[in-house]
Amino acid sequence: MPLDQRTRLYRDVRALSADEVFDERIPAALARNAGLAGRGARYKALAPLALDVDGRSITLTERGGDLLSEPGSAGAQVVAQLAPDALSDLVQDRVSTMGLMMAARVKITRGDLGAWIAWEPALRALLDARPVYENGSVGFRDRSGGPLDLNRAFRLGDDPTEVSHFLHEAGFLHIAGVFDESEMAAVAADLDVALEGARPDDGESWWAGDADGVDHPVRILWFHEKSEALAALLRDERTQAIPRLSGDDHNGARFPAEGLIKPLNIVRGLSDLPWHKDCGPGGHSYNCSSLTVGISVTGAGPRNGALGVIPGSHRANVQSSLLDPTLDLAPLMLETRTGDVTVHCSDTLHMSHAPLDHPRKVVYTAFALRPRPGDVLPETTRAQQRAERARLTSVRDRIDAAAG
Repeated sequence: MPLDQRTRLYRDVRALSADEVFDERIPAALARNAGLAGRGARYKALAPLALDVDGRSITLTERGGDLLSEPGSAGAQVVAQLAPDALSDLVQDRVSTMGLMMAARVKITRGDLGAWIAWEPALRALLDARPVYENGSVGFRDRSGGPLDLNRAFRLGDDPTEVSHFLHEAGFLHIAGVFDESEMAAVAADLDVALEGARPDDGESWWAGDADGVDHPVRILWFHEKSEALAALLRDERTQAIPRLSGDDHNGARFPAEGLIKPLNIVRGLSDLPWHKDCGPGGHSYNCSSLTVGISVTGAGPRNGALGVIPGSHRANVQSSLLDPTLDLAPLMLETRTGDVTVHCSDTLHMSHAPLDHPRKVVYTAFALRPRPGDVLPETTRAQQRAERARLTSVRDRIDAAAG
């Protein structure tokens, strides 16, 4: 299975009216995928969902193995109130059910947020023909057909065919010994300076609160611009070799790098992130799979906030935000030493374990697939990109607003 799962082009995105969605897009999708989406809705026992836009609504419900659309919301157990532009973005996979909540672009007027989020895989089955994952349908094999050792760690000099196969099967990599301790010490020192200079309203950092009510900077945005030590490592051939390990066309286009610290006893804000996919807010069919690269500035283990991944989840159309308790794929903790690197696909479920003994420092960046032929990527200014990343620090407040 290739890592490139893109099925849509940015150039095809346009503003859709609610009437066009309700009268054309959804009926056409049902004509193609009613059985596929209905199977997923039945498997996940989804409550009937109404989409309500400017007083007009339809209800999606499974009956007889098919997904059906019915006018009105009387029979719905979950009602999502949306603006026309939010509905347009949802059906075109520009944003997901969780993504709408994160941006306060949906209000759940009946039912709960969990039931709304749970609909995402079935909506993608309907709109993008992606079967909803059923337990037991993902396995792991090495190149000879035997069981894959999911605890394997690689080095940059290992057989790239072996590395690529593992990444395609598991959706992640642990690459040991990429950088030395002196290089990581220089990055750590720069991160300390950046954290010391951060302010809650600077638009350059994320903040979180501890159990004593003290707020801490936990993420420095555009850290590569604040650390020459990091910038040099990102230009280094060791880093530039990482996207080539995929065997797919990750052309080395790099996202901004961010420096993170995982303090102790955080109870509020985005520090120790719960289970999610990087494409969880939306855009899977335009972007996946990018590669997210974590540089272990300090080592990480069970006591200081190691990264958790769910092997194989990149091959599964599952709930992409918060963990579905019925999922049979087992989580794995990636224990690293200083200078190790982790790689995960943007559609691999992962999370950050809370540190128990001492903080952890890590840098994250990412590499994108080369744009598809003929596509036109959306233009965003540097200021827009910065504002979008900065506003995520208050995403929990907007999710609370969506719950009414």
